[in-house]
Amino acid sequence: MRRRDFIKVVTGSAVTWPLAVDAQQAAMPVIGWLSARSPAEAASVLQAFRQGLGQVGYFEGKNVTIEYRWAEGRYDQLPALAAELVSRQVTVIAATGGEPSPLAAKAATSTIPIVCTLGGDPVETGLVASLNQPGGNLTGTTIMAVEMAPKRLDLARQLVPNATAVAMLNNPKYPPASAETREVQNAARPAGIQINLLTASTESEIDKAFTTIVEQRNGALIIGTDPFLVGQRDQLVRLAARYTIPTIYFLREFVEAGGLMSYGPNIANGYRQAGVYAGLILNGANPATLPIVRPTQFQLYLNIKTAKTLGLQIPPLLLALADEVIE
Repeated sequence: MRRRDFIKVVTGSAVTWPLAVDAQQAAMPVIGWLSARSPAEAASVLQAFRQGLGQVGYFEGKNVTIEYRWAEGRYDQLPALAAELVSRQVTVIAATGGEPSPLAAKAATSTIPIVCTLGGDPVETGLVASLNQPGGNLTGTTIMAVEMAPKRLDLARQLVPNATAVAMLNNPKYPPASAETREVQNAARPAGIQINLLTASTESEIDKAFTTIVEQRNGALIIGTDPFLVGQRDQLVRLAARYTIPTIYFLREFVEAGGLMSYGPNIANGYRQAGVYAGLILNGANPATLPIVRPTQFQLYLNIKTAKTLGLQIPPLLLALADEVIE
């Protein structure tokens, strides 16, 4: 090769290198984060999701981009937010914060893979064909809220054994709410416990619900599983303390905020697994064959300070079963 031609080749290569780098950057996969929750109160579970991604070799800003869409408890905003992510042609959608997000994502696309974090049974809500073989373009994790609802009623009975009526607060806009309520009512019937259902989907409705709970003379209160209610945990804990109502929640975060008791899985583990699944899909895995992951461990948390404030004596058995007792 003549020196003149060699220089042309080298020069030409030098010109194309930046273009190749730009092409690689443009090809960086994008995860669309669709959440029913808000950025501030979901920070810990988002971190768990990133940890799961890291387990499969993906790190935000290095080899994967995440575009965020937050509904902040306004479920009616989710379809438009999902449509935005679809139009952006993201590689994967992480539909988080319970059923409203994956339902919106699944309605928006049948081709983009969806990884979700759920509260109830995805088969019952029509999201997947089966737990072991989801089929279609969606997979993820569930915290089994519906299945655990009767256990929370049992804990309420142990805590307040003389109670003949127990209130349950649900958000009627949350898809699994009716199934969760039904499970609690079915469990209460043989024990002769009256379940008084109250609903709330706004802060003001929560205030009104607590007034009714007091008027009905309920012995205890069960908080239904719902992302909106998670976001209102400070309000719920404050009202339970004001009206001295023994209240059972579904996440540790409520007890950390001053709530009396919670029973449920470690929600961060579900988000971490969702991150792993998102990474596997980026590596070529088919969501149709990735089974829905269910928790195998459930944790009981107690707040002794709150119990004393309410004038309650925690039964020794509950203290022995507690995974953590907050003084």
